[in-house]
Amino acid sequence: MNFQDEKDYIMRIIKEMVRVLFSLMFGKKYVSLEEEAKNAYEVSGKKLDELLAMIDNGDINEAENLMLENIDYGSENEIAAAALFYQYLSEKEEDFLQKNNYSKEEILDGINDLMQKSSYGDVVKVMELL
Repeated sequence: MNFQDEKDYIMRIIKEMVRVLFSLMFGKKYVSLEEEAKNAYEVSGKKLDELLAMIDNGDINEAENLMLENIDYGSENEIAAAALFYQYLSEKEEDFLQKNNYSKEEILDGINDLMQKSSYGDVVKVMELL
């Protein structure tokens, strides 16, 4: 597996984790990031749109810190927002991530940590089997 294949694999794993998470939490089919983002999700008192704008501005670490600052791991809506955050981040080009001191591996670590802390760790285990 070459470097680009590995990055694409990480992106597919994250997207699949979000799809499975939405099915488990909400009993609905995940359509797309754009459609879900329209639902005005919030996490740690911040609107998801605001956090995604911070990513676009290159403030990735700051956005992640704000998101995780007061996250309620018992709230399905906050977990959904955080999962969408990581999916959005996973779709960024490697050059953009490197320029802003972030990596695809950090994204995968972040979503894995989110799933573990929110009692959806079994999703991570299933994904590891694939």
